[in-house]
Amino acid sequence: MTEAEAWRKEVGGFLAARRRRAVRSDYGLPQAGRGKDVGLRREEVAFLSAISVTWYTWLEQGRKVNPSREVLTSLATVLRLDPAEERYLFTPFGYAAPAPSLGTAETTAHVQRLLDAIDPNPALALEGNWDIVAWNDAYSALFPRVLEVSGPDRNLLRLVFTDPAVRALLPDWDQTSAQFLAEFRAETGSRIEDARKASLVAGLLQSSPEFRAQWEAHGIRGFTPRTRSFNHLDGSTVTYEHHQLTLADAPALKLIVYTPAPDPATDDDGAASR
Repeated sequence: MTEAEAWRKEVGGFLAARRRRAVRSDYGLPQAGRGKDVGLRREEVAFLSAISVTWYTWLEQGRKVNPSREVLTSLATVLRLDPAEERYLFTPFGYAAPAPSLGTAETTAHVQRLLDAIDPNPALALEGNWDIVAWNDAYSALFPRVLEVSGPDRNLLRLVFTDPAVRALLPDWDQTSAQFLAEFRAETGSRIEDARKASLVAGLLQSSPEFRAQWEAHGIRGFTPRTRSFNHLDGSTVTYEHHQLTLADAPALKLIVYTPAPDPATDDDGAASR
């Protein structure tokens, strides 16, 4: 058996297992024989997913079929798959799983507790379009404007390109803004039909000549840890190392954490440089 055949068998078994665990009353279906409320028939899954019974049967049997993204999305919806299960279903057929949702209030609270534990190092959480959804006290002390903006205005990309307070905060605004936009474009490039992203980009194209020029340059960069400098109101400058983390239990969020930058007068092992 080839690897592809083994994968098709595995996916078929997975779909059958999820079909058998479905609760019929959740779909408005009557109980099956002997008052059984758990388990859907193949023809019922096919009907609810708007695909043929034969085609779905072949998919469960591990036959050589090539489902479209739309078919897999429909099956994932009908079988009520969670994000991990969706990835498991989509990946063997060469599709990226649907973008994860932001999550529940419980997840956001969990992230907030993590950010608070990172204090006194500034840290924040961004969702997929770089909306700022959580931060700790150290970050609000570094960037007080986060407390003054709300709704769609509390977006890191929008603030970088349109807020004078951010421009004053960043001594290397030209380089930082270009880096941020190139990273944003790399992260969101596949989400062509994302209405929220489209609205954000359209607004910035209208409101920021610098954004428009950089957007038309089509810069693409992956994230790399680096040092970042910030101006304080008292005229001093503070430098941090900039880190980015993704949470396994909240993949729709990414954490930005600033830790004290190493003293340039020392080597990596802490010894004084000569």
